[in-house]
Amino acid sequence: MNRRNILLSAATIATAFASPLGYAQDAPIRLIVPYAPGGPLDVTSRALAERVRDTLGTVIIDNKAGAGGNIGADAVAKAAPDGLTIGLAATATHAVNPWLYSRMPYDAAKDFSGITQMVSVPNVLVINSAKAAELKINNVADLIAYAKANPAKLNYGSGGNGSAGHLAGEMFKQRAGIYALHIPYRGASPAQLALLAGEVDFNIDNLAAAAPNIRSGKLKALAVTSPQASAMLPGVPPLSATFKGFAIETWWGLVAPAGTPKPIIAKLNKAFVAALNAPETKTRFAALMAEPVGTTPEQFDAFMASERAKYQQVVKASGAKVD
Repeated sequence: MNRRNILLSAATIATAFASPLGYAQDAPIRLIVPYAPGGPLDVTSRALAERVRDTLGTVIIDNKAGAGGNIGADAVAKAAPDGLTIGLAATATHAVNPWLYSRMPYDAAKDFSGITQMVSVPNVLVINSAKAAELKINNVADLIAYAKANPAKLNYGSGGNGSAGHLAGEMFKQRAGIYALHIPYRGASPAQLALLAGEVDFNIDNLAAAAPNIRSGKLKALAVTSPQASAMLPGVPPLSATFKGFAIETWWGLVAPAGTPKPIIAKLNKAFVAALNAPETKTRFAALMAEPVGTTPEQFDAFMASERAKYQQVVKASGAKVD
């Protein structure tokens, strides 16, 4: 082999090792989850990280919670677009917060490239089971009738002003023509604990978080907020059966910084969608009441844009604002 061929071969090998997400990749991928460890978003991210180990190598979960998810999302937006830092995009960070916060550190529409949606989870209207028995509330109609017969006696909790639970609660109140005092908590978990303790009368929570207490009988599910009934909660009707077009679901997915080369996005998409479609993933997610949803990058970008447009109106109608 002559000197020129040796040099070309060496250059080719060096390029393969240096190329982001190349077959000889040594550097791990960092997946930023903009929420604390232990919740459904974190658990599903860790499950996927395990599934893509053979195709993408090591994926390290980096939890960066705070400011309603804005701190972690901003870290993704400002990362190098080389495929080695990706992140979780959620209903709050990429659809609600742009309208809720007076000042945003990132542009949800311009600073990210979609990889794939991961999950869709119905929200569920739940009431404390003991309270339901005491007030004889067995369904949505009973709840509305009680609220109208007892003005200003009901309240509901949420994970904070502008949270999905708050916005869904305000939509429910508007459509039902009832009043219930909103009590915001510092996160969905404290709000659920308040419901279990009887501090609040009802919540609209994501099914993944509420499911264990529904199964145990501590919470009574009255309706889901998905457009149709959920197979994960048989016998529980959708709110759209009472209020046509009512739909608020919790979703999350994977994004990369804007400007990440399309071949890298394609490689990430292929690996993560395959992981989402694996039978083991579906079984594991089902235990969390979460449905895996794999999409193309273009489909996820279009979906997030449609969700931002929807929540612009919902947030405005709620009057919620964070300075």
